Amino acid sequence: MTHLLNTSWMQFLLVTLAGFIIGLEMKSYQMRVHPLSSKQIGSARTFTFIAIMGYVFQLIGHYMLPIGFVLLGAHFLFYYWHKLLHERLGILSFLVASLVYSFGALIVNFPIWIFALLFVAIIFILNANARINLFVRTIEPKEIETFAKLILLSAVILPLLPKTPISPFLPISPFKIWLAVVVVSLLSYVGYILESYFFKAKGYFLTGILGGLYSSTAATIVLAKKSSEASAGANIFAASIVIATAVMYVRLFIIAFIFNHTIALTIVKPLLLLALISAGVAWFFYSKRDITRRKESITTQSNPLELPTAFLFALLFVVMVLVTHFVLKYYGNTGLKVLSFIVGFTDIDPFIVSILTSKFKITTLEAGSAILIAAGSNDILKASYAWFFSHKQAGIRSGIALVLIGVLTIGMGLALPYFHF
Repeated sequence: MTHLLNTSWMQFLLVTLAGFIIGLEMKSYQMRVHPLSSKQIGSARTFTFIAIMGYVFQLIGHYMLPIGFVLLGAHFLFYYWHKLLHERLGILSFLVASLVYSFGALIVNFPIWIFALLFVAIIFILNANARINLFVRTIEPKEIETFAKLILLSAVILPLLPKTPISPFLPISPFKIWLAVVVVSLLSYVGYILESYFFKAKGYFLTGILGGLYSSTAATIVLAKKSSEASAGANIFAASIVIATAVMYVRLFIIAFIFNHTIALTIVKPLLLLALISAGVAWFFYSKRDITRRKESITTQSNPLELPTAFLFALLFVVMVLVTHFVLKYYGNTGLKVLSFIVGFTDIDPFIVSILTSKFKITTLEAGSAILIAAGSNDILKASYAWFFSHKQAGIRSGIALVLIGVLTIGMGLALPYFHF
């Protein structure tokens, strides 16, 4: 198959076909965007000949390829001068034509997938005009700055940090500290983007799902407060609160798998079982819900890539490493279990990541046990939030469910070192 794709006649056929299809797409694009303009460079034949010209000049060699590109650019220069006279500034035709002209050189000198990837990218981008315009009208300007912060956190700062442990009392490297910040922030950022822009007008149940990806605790508080304002719908709020916890178990596995495959595989069965049980309870409440209610826009989260948030997580992470090291040194595995239960009543992410990344003198089963115990006590904390912020049936029903799920999670954590699931 590879030999067939590398034959000259097949390369010519692929380049010609790609140029023709892109020409059709350009014509369609111009009819959608500039339906009243008759002076456009964008027929299917034009782009087909540009693709053929690029392939033929590549085969001829002797600087014909750059000479052809200069001639093509000169032609578009006169065309653009004419556009300026009519106060039109777009250069899309020239950009697409230049890429089509490169098809010949790409298919001859590089693997076929590069040519195919460029072809698909051009088609998708040309078809994304309406969605891009909608996205530009919807997105907040600060989100562009936020994305730049993500690049700063991951691609700029992270590679510069040393990978050696800081000290015997802090058995973690600066690289792993910041890697933890990047991974947890990025996972939360996915939930933030989905909730803020892709599912803006959503129901309560979807709010619980997306909120669980970011923070099940935050989702629980927001939904409980909302239920206290509503006159009915206890079951839908209870279902939404519990489903956030179900997603939390999936989120914990993703974090564990990223940082420590061995521990992740140790706790995958308990986490999957707990996620299914929680989802089953949520579905039970959901099936008993009132008639369909109007979708509302609810926000359960703030932007997780704000630098103060990232620095706070890094600080809590370091504190958790120090505390865990101290507890293990003086109180052993029993102390770790007690610490795990206490930490569950705070933000458990820094503690869990510290267990996954630091070189503590504990077994894989003991590490998995600590993670499950912390998650279980965190469920009990969310149960108290559900009751406190609601004081209605939604809070009572979800609170009881979360307590039972939390006790089951703690029980699995305590049993894990003795009964490997």
